[in-house]
Amino acid sequence: MIKDLVVTENQLIGEKHYRFKHKTGLEVYVFPKELTTSYAIFATRYGSVDNKFKLSTDKEFTRVPDGIAHFLEHKLFECEGGIDAFELFAKTGANANAFTSNTMTAYLFSATDNFYESLEILLDFVTHPYFTEETVQKEQGIIGQEIRMYEDRPGSRLNKELMEALYKKNKIRIDIAGTIESIAEINAEILYKCYNTFYNLNNMTLVVCGDVDVEKVNEICDKILVPAEPIEIIRDYEDEDEPKEVNKKRAYIQLDVSKPLFAIGVKDTNIPECPRERAKKAYATEILNEMLFSQSSSFFNELYETNLIAPDLSSSCELTKFYSFDVISSESNNPELVYKKFVEYIENTKKIGLDKETFELSKKTIYASNIKSFDSTEEIGDKIIYNTFDDFDLLESSDVINSITLEYVSNILKEGFKEEYYTMAVVEPLADKK
Repeated sequence: MIKDLVVTENQLIGEKHYRFKHKTGLEVYVFPKELTTSYAIFATRYGSVDNKFKLSTDKEFTRVPDGIAHFLEHKLFECEGGIDAFELFAKTGANANAFTSNTMTAYLFSATDNFYESLEILLDFVTHPYFTEETVQKEQGIIGQEIRMYEDRPGSRLNKELMEALYKKNKIRIDIAGTIESIAEINAEILYKCYNTFYNLNNMTLVVCGDVDVEKVNEICDKILVPAEPIEIIRDYEDEDEPKEVNKKRAYIQLDVSKPLFAIGVKDTNIPECPRERAKKAYATEILNEMLFSQSSSFFNELYETNLIAPDLSSSCELTKFYSFDVISSESNNPELVYKKFVEYIENTKKIGLDKETFELSKKTIYASNIKSFDSTEEIGDKIIYNTFDDFDLLESSDVINSITLEYVSNILKEGFKEEYYTMAVVEPLADKK
């Protein structure tokens, strides 16, 4: 019997999850779902922005090289004795992967069979690091090649340039993989220090979703995990004086592309302190994006019909407790004219106001998309991790979306969409290809 097992249910959408604090300190979510694929994601609150930190017992902060969280992600798959964790997953038939973001590192797998055996592999290799100076040097070469590859990828470079244009101080400017120079400073000692700090089970969460039993998941945690002493991690993000306005208005680079790519960024420093309010603002911004930039919008149709943009105009928002921005992107032979049309369109929409019927339709679209995500164990697992790390329960999402009003969305447009918060990054074709 699991002690202090919490069952949370949203009867409106017919979904529930179990949550408990394992005796080792690990937070565990089990989301029962009778689908063909089961999924597990094991994550730590540790990402690219965490390059300056200390424990509450330390006198001084430790600064580590950029890219070390991503470096650690790579190294953990290599186990002692030369065994690769991917080889172990291959034997159970699981499809495994991992990722590092600005604020987290996550290890995951999906499986149709042998789920519990795969879960044991996941918990075991993530909690048993093995680094030597020799293997670290080898990995520096591998990640160095990865960094060079991303430098030539238009989408990656567009995002990098946009972040540097949006922010002056915020560490979201830091490349997740670091630089060739920064990863050259990494050694086994630094890796172990970061691992022992951030991979403490009290700083981690496991989410399991699928046709699984919560008691069995607890038994596997009992079998594999070792109790960890709670620690207090103090992080210095050095962004207290981040200005409201963007860092610079334009960022142009040239790469091997056939047509210019652009991304218009809208910076938001008005981030709610309450997790539920952050979620509400994020969903409201999604509704606003649907209203303003979807294929049914006047903005898209005018630009597409005049061949100013490609048919894949996209919009997305990212809102966490550390940063928030909105992005509109596509291809265009004249990004500056698109930007001009964007500014004019926003100002005109502010004057005439948002249409109530369009709002209701867009709200239903976002609500339906949210409900549909519960048909995928992978989407459920990922969303629980992201929301939990932002102190919000995914099962509240439908209620939050329902609470959003036209007035609330209109206020985001009025207060958040101002030209001092806009910037644009552009990837142009190489000069000799123009």
